[in-house]
Amino acid sequence: MTDNDLPPRLGSLTFHGPLSETRAAGLIQRLADASPATVLDIGCGWGELLLRVLEAAPGSTGVGLDINAEDLARGRLLAKERGLSDRVTFVEESALGTTRGPVDAILCLGSSQALCDPELPHDPAAALRELRRLVRPGGRVVLGEGFWERTPTDAELAGMWPGASAADHLLLPELVDLAVESGFRPAWIETGGRDEWEAFESGYRHDTELWLAAHPDHPLAEETRARVDRQRSGWMHYRNVLGIAYLTLVPVG
Repeated sequence: MTDNDLPPRLGSLTFHGPLSETRAAGLIQRLADASPATVLDIGCGWGELLLRVLEAAPGSTGVGLDINAEDLARGRLLAKERGLSDRVTFVEESALGTTRGPVDAILCLGSSQALCDPELPHDPAAALRELRRLVRPGGRVVLGEGFWERTPTDAELAGMWPGASAADHLLLPELVDLAVESGFRPAWIETGGRDEWEAFESGYRHDTELWLAAHPDHPLAEETRARVDRQRSGWMHYRNVLGIAYLTLVPVG
């Protein structure tokens, strides 16, 4: 069996999250306006947003942290294609307790769990404290964090991810208040729209669904089909219940 026999992974996605080109452009411009010299991307994936920030802020350098070697390799290839290899480093390592700060700008989109103890429930307060530690005075943090649009019902929770609980996320006002309590001012508050979620969730599975349709009897088809069906079913249950907030945060003092 060769790599060509396996289902493709995330090839239909530009960003590893529910993020439109329009919203990404706004996030990038607000970071670039602060003229960051150093940028850290936590849970960077293939670093599409990181690379665009570096392009928008001439002379800046960046580091992308992730534990997925395949995504990091994709990021290095993209950096090479754009002539950014000398300004960005993709590192396969955990962000927990990282010493790769302080920096002028931090990206942490859908990855705050990387800053929390994996043995404990996800704690956005702990993640925000770490982000405050890692950003320099006058810097910027872009945090993409899940929140409940409304409190989910027990039936909805049962269909989401294993062990899903109402305690897994905050409501948006609680999340913003927590950012303020953690030493930030929320310079910009925005939330992902339904179109962004649908483009991400469909794109996440698109290539694999095409592969399954073309290879129904492949030795990996049953396992892959079960995984993708679970993912899709989970989305159907958190659709319009789970939101994502994009907060541009400025440290106080």
